[in-house]
Amino acid sequence: MNPALQSILRDPRVWQAQAENHQQRSLKTGIAALDVLLPGGGWPLAALSEVLLPATGTSELRVLLPSLARQTAGDGWAALVSPPLPPCAAGLAGHGVNLSRLLLVESGVDQLWAAEQILRSGQCRLVICWPGKISARQKHRLQLAAENGDSCCIAVLPDSRNEASSAALKLRLYPGADGLRLHILKNRGGRPGRECLLPHV
Repeated sequence: MNPALQSILRDPRVWQAQAENHQQRSLKTGIAALDVLLPGGGWPLAALSEVLLPATGTSELRVLLPSLARQTAGDGWAALVSPPLPPCAAGLAGHGVNLSRLLLVESGVDQLWAAEQILRSGQCRLVICWPGKISARQKHRLQLAAENGDSCCIAVLPDSRNEASSAALKLRLYPGADGLRLHILKNRGGRPGRECLLPHV
């Protein structure tokens, strides 16, 4: 095989139908049932992930808190950019988040610009933002910023699964009678269409 083609095929951004790419670098989600479905076993690094909600506040923190706790446990930093409601410090700390390692950017600023700057800095390995409805071009800018800073960007968005996106991972959350379901709509290097359940606690 041509060496140039081999180099292209080793890139984790290139999906190959015959095999899932388990070499992708990632941050653990902290949810074992989800990690096992994702290439690399977690949120992809140097990439944008989308978490789609049927409505704001559909238990997205239940999915994101384990990652925040893991990322801030040592000397790592994480950031929340423009969450829809002010986070409860006691609640975050109760789930193991080290508040001294958490950067909070409140609404009232250009949240996309803020998220891009934090991602590009490379200082926060995990950046979670709530930018509202954004264009494919704006998603691409977040993707490039995550690549430049070798960071993980998770954008919590209104459900728009049919829109074009450069995201490496796209999840849809929806509540059910048995718990919170996480459905994989797009999974670069893996298979879409799978889902897992977070049972009610």
